[in-house]
Amino acid sequence: MIISPLFLVLTLPAMFFAMWAQYKVRSTFQKYSEVPNMHRVSGTEVAQALMRSEGLDYLKVHRVGGDLTDFYNPADKSINLSDGSTRKPSIAALAIVAHELGHAVQDREGYFWMRARASIVGIANVGSNLGSMLFFIGLLLGAARGGLGWSVALAGTVLFAGAVAFTLVTLPVELDASRRARQMLMSNGLVSAQDADGVSKMLNAAALTYVAAAAQAVSQLLYFVLLLFGGRRD
Repeated sequence: MIISPLFLVLTLPAMFFAMWAQYKVRSTFQKYSEVPNMHRVSGTEVAQALMRSEGLDYLKVHRVGGDLTDFYNPADKSINLSDGSTRKPSIAALAIVAHELGHAVQDREGYFWMRARASIVGIANVGSNLGSMLFFIGLLLGAARGGLGWSVALAGTVLFAGAVAFTLVTLPVELDASRRARQMLMSNGLVSAQDADGVSKMLNAAALTYVAAAAQAVSQLLYFVLLLFGGRRD
């Protein structure tokens, strides 16, 4: 990446924000993974209880290694729970498992933003890997002078914009899953007032990582656009 004042102004703040968001979610997880929840239930038990009450019995439950590696897989209708969510009956486990089940409810209901995200995931994967590469190849080919270099850089920018769109569409998906998680835990009596506060802090910290990822992607796209169009010589 070209180091310039424009780069420093546009991308460094978002980069530091992303680093802080990652620290925040990990430190919050470390704190609340040590705090037992009201019913002393593990993540697996939370999943089983919510799946029964929410009509999600058809889901498969898999174990995955690590911490904060939990995810819902719409392809095989499975909820994948990490060691960090299943080994202790913690407040963190409540938040994480309920959030992933929130995605399962979205999938079952055909939630618009989840379907929209799924429709552009292929473009996003190509754009995130190939877009930046094409952009900088275009610069090396003389994008500022127009011609082939400018066309290649423009193609890279358009592809990268697809990846940015994915990060933006991800925001409502994740925020809605957290909203559903809170509702499910409350309606099923799985949280006390103290648990609810910890659950909210966990979900809010996780949401920050998605906001930071979107900010970082948008700032990089803006940098590409300003560098490409600002430096062009017709």
